[in-house]
Amino acid sequence: MKAMSRYAADLVMFFREHENRELAGPMEAYMRNHFPFLGIKTPERKQLLREYIQMKGKPQQEDLEELVTTLWSQPEREFQYIALTFMDKLIKQASPNFLQVIEELIGTKSWWDTIDHLASNTVGVMYTLYPEETERYIQKWIVSENIWYNRIAILYQLKYKENTDETKLYEFINQHKDSSEFFIQKAIGWALREYSKTNPESVKDFIEQTDLAPLSRREGLKIIQK
Repeated sequence: MKAMSRYAADLVMFFREHENRELAGPMEAYMRNHFPFLGIKTPERKQLLREYIQMKGKPQQEDLEELVTTLWSQPEREFQYIALTFMDKLIKQASPNFLQVIEELIGTKSWWDTIDHLASNTVGVMYTLYPEETERYIQKWIVSENIWYNRIAILYQLKYKENTDETKLYEFINQHKDSSEFFIQKAIGWALREYSKTNPESVKDFIEQTDLAPLSRREGLKIIQK
């Protein structure tokens, strides 16, 4: 077994030793039983990961793809969260080729918890590093029949503030404003609400001039109407 594969395998074993079935049930119910859980809450998960890194060392950038895909393949949801943590630590050193990995992750075991993290923390960062390469993916995702790719494309600019591409944001919202999907309506409102912190007048004008779903409109106006 390769060194990195051993690193990932030992990590999986280490976390499974801390399984707590009493906590797993409520955690699974909160996520509508879409995924099994080990029953390790966020503070403990973070502490355990720190302990593991202290014991085994930090993974190397060249091992990120293998580590992330190995963790993502595990059934328990905590392993996807750990994969996200490793990406946060190493994403700024990733190559454009890592976009293909990100695309696969978006389409696998998809739910709001991983999607929302991938949007601003992963795709958002990759766009700042490799705008041309990432743009090609974004343009593909916004027209996908998979709502999670649409949600990523709508939300990836969440942390951009004054660097937000307003034209693109509004264009993407207009493409999906008639969607009946809760997660799309919510994403539209969230994106508008966040951008309203930077440019409230623009967001207010856009909402007034656009036939948005009530949920999107309500969410988008929350800060403006305070």
